[in-house]
Order: sequence, then structure tokens, then C-alpha cells
Amino acid sequence: MAINKFVLVIGCAMLFAVCACSRQQSDWQKARETNTPEAYEQFLKKYPSGEFTAQAQARAKELVEERDWQKARDVDTLEAYQAFLKQYPEGKWTEEARIRVENFTLAQTPAGAAPGGTAGAPPGAAGAAPAPIATAPIAPPPAAAAPPARAAGAASPSKAGSYGIQLGAFKSGAAAANRRWAHLQKEYPKLLAGLSSTVAPKKTATGMLYRLQAFGVSEKRARAICKDLKAHSQPCVVVRPART
Repeated sequence: MAINKFVLVIGCAMLFAVCACSRQQSDWQKARETNTPEAYEQFLKKYPSGEFTAQAQARAKELVEERDWQKARDVDTLEAYQAFLKQYPEGKWTEEARIRVENFTLAQTPAGAAPGGTAGAPPGAAGAAPAPIATAPIAPPPAAAAPPARAAGAASPSKAGSYGIQLGAFKSGAAAANRRWAHLQKEYPKLLAGLSSTVAPKKTATGMLYRLQAFGVSEKRARAICKDLKAHSQPCVVVRPART
């Protein structure tokens, strides 16, 4: 009799466990189908230490960052991107946010300042530019590849008085800027036709930034190019001509 009771208890416990597991799997599937931070947070409240807890936490974090990044892009201001970087110093969109902060900083460079100058210089330093940073020549790409951006310090492709655009700022080096230029040329060949690119290094408090810039157009065309690129969610800012 005692053995029968024991077997019954064990059977009931196993049945309960199976039912609980089935409910958790069903709730997990619903959370995945809904795919919102709120759905995953609700799942985590119900199953704080379940089989899918780690996955739910990771996905909720990703979605919250995506949401905050979209908000920053919608506002599209220097302050919005700086706030995003403060909240996500090592996130999926961190590098893109840094690029956009650098673009806004460059856009605030006083009129007449050289494109390679220090953006946001203190009062009285307008037009002053730091000594150029020596960089090794960039090796040419394989045949048939898009021509790389010229290294800073090489002969400038722009003529005196010509405007340009900045298409990004990269911490990983000049090679990343070259790859970006090749990609943009492939995606927007007509829009970028006639532009000569260069990589302008800049020393910042957090390390070197390599700015992808392209010159050789009028102010009107530079603004038109940036307007078109921004409509495709591509960072772009007009660069004023260097002092002659």
C-alpha cells in the first residue's frame, strides 16, 4: 500500500513538472511572437529562473537598445546621440552614434576653418588647425576595387574654395574609412560622381578618429548630397572649404 502511494506521488510530481514545462514553453513562444520588451519583461516576471530566462533577458536588452537608438535617430541632434552613448557605451549602435556625434561636431566648426582642424575650438581659435598627423600611405586595393580615400597629408584632391562632405568617423582605422567609401560609391555612384575622397585623422580624448571626407563640389551640391544621403539614413555633413 505504501509503495502504491509513493508511486502515485512520484507520478503526480512528474505530471506537474511536465505541465509546468509545457506552460513555460507556450509562454516563451508567445513572448517571441510578440517580440517586444514588455512581452519579455512579463515573461521574466513569471519565470525569473526558468529555462528561457537568459534568452529573454538578452532579447529584452537588445530591443530596448533598438528602441532608444530609433528615438535618437528620430530626434537627430548632437545631444540625443551623446545621451545614447552615455547609456550604451558598448552597444550594437555605439560606433554609429560616435560617428554621428563627430559629424555634428564638425558641422559646428567655425566658418573658414580647415576641414582637418579641431572642431569646437575655444573662442579666439577659429580657423586654427593642429599640425597634420603623419600617417602611413594607404595600400592600394586589388584591381577592380573602388579607389581608396587618400590619406591625410597627401596632395589634397580639393581645389581652393571647394566644399566637401564628411561621411563618417572611424576608430578602427583608415582601412575602415576606405571600405566605407567603396561601399558608398557602389550604392550611390551617380550621387558621389566627381568627388575626391580623403581620410583625415583626428586625435580625440578617447583615441584616434579617422574621418572620411570627400571634396570637389559647390556648397549647393554638397548640401544636396547630404540631404539625399540623410534621406537614406546615411550620416553626412557639409564641410566648408579650407582657408586659402
